[in-house]
Amino acid sequence: MSSFVIQIVAACFATTLLLMPGPAGAQSGERPPAAAAPAQQGDRAGPTRRRIDEIAEVAKSLVGPAANPECVWLGRRIVGLMWRDDLDTAFRHLDLYDRFGCPGGHIQATFRCLVRHGDIDPKAPDSLNNRVQACWINPALEPTSAAPTEAAAAAPPPPASAAPAKR
Repeated sequence: MSSFVIQIVAACFATTLLLMPGPAGAQSGERPPAAAAPAQQGDRAGPTRRRIDEIAEVAKSLVGPAANPECVWLGRRIVGLMWRDDLDTAFRHLDLYDRFGCPGGHIQATFRCLVRHGDIDPKAPDSLNNRVQACWINPALEPTSAAPTEAAAAAPPPPASAAPAKR
């Protein structure tokens, strides 16, 4: 009985080896996965290169721990998560941010800058990331245009209407 079980296990193992993708599958005319890797790496190089350039830009503009690459990467993610109201994830990232010795005050200043600038166009894919990047580099960045509420507050009050006559 035990030799029968061994034969079944061996047959299953052999079948598994035959069905696994490998050099035999590559001979059937399909392009092997290794040949597709350079094209995929070229596609990924764009966003990766852009992130590296953004971190280098921060290092040129800021001094101190807020310019450290790990602080920039985590901090920008935290601010973006806070903007999208994903506070649970933002707080988990904030614990890691603090563990790296990054300045918590920079998160506050960057988020304050982001809020002061107002709404971000959800249809523009990089508008949030670009705004967070600009606010991370310069948290004191002034909004480019006055918010509607500020414009209304600066406008002269409307003329008072005549009081209704008493009977």
